[in-house]
Amino acid sequence: MNVLLNLVLAVQILAALGMIGLILIQHGKGADMGAAFGSGSAGSLFGASGSANFLSRTTAVLAVVFFVSTLALAYFGHRQPASAGSVLERTTVAPEVPSPASQIPSAAPSAPVAPAVPASGAGQIPAQ
Repeated sequence: MNVLLNLVLAVQILAALGMIGLILIQHGKGADMGAAFGSGSAGSLFGASGSANFLSRTTAVLAVVFFVSTLALAYFGHRQPASAGSVLERTTVAPEVPSPASQIPSAAPSAPVAPAVPASGAGQIPAQ
């Protein structure tokens, strides 16, 4: 079953990349007006309307393949048994590891140190 999911996912990715490429290659509807005034696109390999039909049909086929693979992935994803509980309940908490500084023995108990307060204003300007 896992191989089938990977195969459907690969087909979906290839169809999506193919659609992106074909859509970027196609000309918009306003490009036909430029061809009427001699912009040079009328003498293409497939002719003035042949390229639009070929590219649009190929894009439509890839869109159908993409949607079918999406539905197949949704169907197979729904069929897998869901685990009980939420994702947050399944997380594991790592045990606390003591820091290396707390493992160093000290000769005398030390007093708590106040946190350093950053200097403000003129105290930050270096003296010459």
